[in-house]
Formats: sequence, structure tokens, C-alpha cells
Amino acid sequence: MKSLTKNDLTLLVAVAFLTLFAPFILNPFPEGSAMAQFNAGYPDLMQRFVIFGIFAIGFNILFGLTGYLSFGHAAFLGVGSYAAVWMFKLLSMNVIPAIILSVIVAGLFSLLIGFVSLRRSGIYFSILTLAFAQMMFALAYSVLTPITGGETGLQLALDDPRILGSSQTPEGNIPVPGLFGMEMRDSFDLELGSWVFTFNIGYYFCALVLIASFYLAIRIFRSPFGMMLRAVKSNQQRMNYTGLNTRPYTLAAFVISGMYAGLAGGLMASMDPLAGAERMQWTASGEVVLMTILGGAGTLIGPVLGAGFIKYFENIFSKINATILHEWFAFLPDGLEDFIVAILYPFIGKGWHLTLGILFMMVVIFLPGGLVEGGQRIRSWLQARKSKNGRPNGTTEPAE
Repeated sequence: MKSLTKNDLTLLVAVAFLTLFAPFILNPFPEGSAMAQFNAGYPDLMQRFVIFGIFAIGFNILFGLTGYLSFGHAAFLGVGSYAAVWMFKLLSMNVIPAIILSVIVAGLFSLLIGFVSLRRSGIYFSILTLAFAQMMFALAYSVLTPITGGETGLQLALDDPRILGSSQTPEGNIPVPGLFGMEMRDSFDLELGSWVFTFNIGYYFCALVLIASFYLAIRIFRSPFGMMLRAVKSNQQRMNYTGLNTRPYTLAAFVISGMYAGLAGGLMASMDPLAGAERMQWTASGEVVLMTILGGAGTLIGPVLGAGFIKYFENIFSKINATILHEWFAFLPDGLEDFIVAILYPFIGKGWHLTLGILFMMVVIFLPGGLVEGGQRIRSWLQARKSKNGRPNGTTEPAE
């Protein structure tokens, strides 16, 4: 911790604050109010925020530092999920061994795929990773059905030969994932007036893992290894001319990124012990690309912001329907109310992708550095305004 710069320590504290106090931050509106629709402080969604944040942090180590764009990282997410569920079925319902196995298996797969794919760069590398991911999706969906469960997915069963745990509870149910006696689904509700805040064990476990993952990413970014990856992104051909072999560095970045994805997949299975082939589809790989670019590729906190932004739209805006819109604009005359609802309806509910696409285009056009660049511009504007207001009227700064 002492080796972190002031800015890095500030970022780490900010991420820790946002994750640990998320039940308060994501529930700004009282229960039962018209705006409660925009609350996002329930366990399942908060878990998705942090898990996909970890996924995006790992992807950013590859794409943000080296410039290698992978379209197949969802393969490692799916492999991590399958490994975790198999650990639950065979060994124990404790999430620690499952997550460890997820990271190891994803690391081995990423080592194999990266060794082949990194023989090419640019668009050829991207197509190779996409091809490998689609092959793994096809295998998981059909050929390897006894291992993956096929289209129904890999699930727990009452007859699982669990070595360090019972196959079923005394009530005859399937056990749930836990951490040394604490179940991941256990929650505690805190009621303060009209507000209800939910504190979930599974979410806080994922939050601690996110903080540790973010700290590790900081150390990678600031290390000589991270500087070498930046040099690869800047001009890999010039580095090769100097006689330096860059492949071990890019392969290491690919493996680390894949292990982050496996960690996210293991956490997904720990919160919901189900693994399906849909997690390995190309659309899931494209989603993490959008998260990273939207938040700010090559920045530390950008991928976390991008993951939260997209998951918020996916889960909140997709639930808004015509009935809710009519409730919001019921105070207007009937004709005007119907007109406004007709205009807004294509952008919410099933059309949330349209809204997200428009916002993504605006960010790419006006904020090439993502949401992080937007925050930096706002901060610079506030500082300039503060310094201007702090000088006496009619005075200017002395010329140097």
C-alpha cells in the first residue's frame, strides 16, 4: 500500500467506497415512490456490477495496455463457471476451492489459446480469438454435453458425489454455495424510514474480491511489466527491431486477463450454481469490449464504470414499460400523455439496446477516452472556474 502513488491510492479508496457502500448509493429513492424504479441496490444486480467489473478489469489489462483486441474472452468466463460448478458437485459447496479451480483452469485455457493466437496481431488476432471462443461454445453446447450439460447447462443435483459435504440438506434440498458456514444468499435488510437497504453476504464477498483485483491491476499497471506492455502498444515493431522478444510479455498479459475472466466466471457460479454455454457466446465477448471502451480503455477505473453503466441499463431500463410511463406522465392531458409515451417507448423496455447504442456513439464521438475522460473534463472545468472566481475582479494572472 505504501508504494502506491497518491492518485492510485485515491482510486483504490474510491472503488472500495463505491463497492462497500453500494446498498446505500444505489438506493437513492424511497420504496414505493415513482422513482424507486431506478433503484439498483438489490443483491443480484449489485453482484453483477462487481463480477462484470472484475471481468472488464482483466480484459483491460490485455486490450488497454497492449492494444490486442480479443473477441473471445467470454470463453474463459464460461470455462471458469463450468470448473466452479464441477467443484461444487465433486468436492465441496465452499466457494474458495471452486474459485481457485476456476482461475487455474481459465489460466490453462488462455495459455493454450494465447500461444496460438498471439502469433498474429491486429484484426487477425481478434478473429483467431473469436474462432476459438466459438469452437469452445459449440463444444460446450453439443459435443461435450456429458461434461457441460449441453443446452440445459450444468447444474447441481441431489445425487452429486460430494466428498467434503452432504449431497442434500436434512430437508432434502440441494445445498447452496457458502463460505465457512455462511450461505452466499443470506441477506440482512435495514429499514430507515421509507428506505430499505439490503446487505448480502454473496455481494460483499464479490466486492472484496473486486477490491483485491483492482489493487492487483494497479500494481500491474505501475510495474516494469506494465510499462513493457505499454511499449508493445506504442510500437511493437520497433521493439522487435531492438532484438527484444515481446511475445512472452503479451502472452503473460493474455493469461492474466484470462484468469481474471475465469475468476469472474467462478464468482458467477458461486452466486448462482449454474453454468451454461450462453456465457461463452460472442455476444458476451462483445459486451466486455463495450464495457472497457465505454468506461475508458487503458485507464484503471474506466472498465469498472463501464461495466456498471451497461449492467444498469440492461437491468433497470429494460424493466420500464408503457404502464410505468403512463404512471409517470399521468398528470398531463390524455393526448399529450399518449404522445410522450409513444415517443419514449421505443427507447426503454425491449428497446434499451437502442438507448445504450446512442449513448455509446455519443461517448465514442465526443469522449474518446470514455466516461473517465468525461469526469476529467468536468474536474478541469470546475478547477478553472474555482481559480477564476478566487481572483479579484478585473485582475489577471501575471505573465511569466
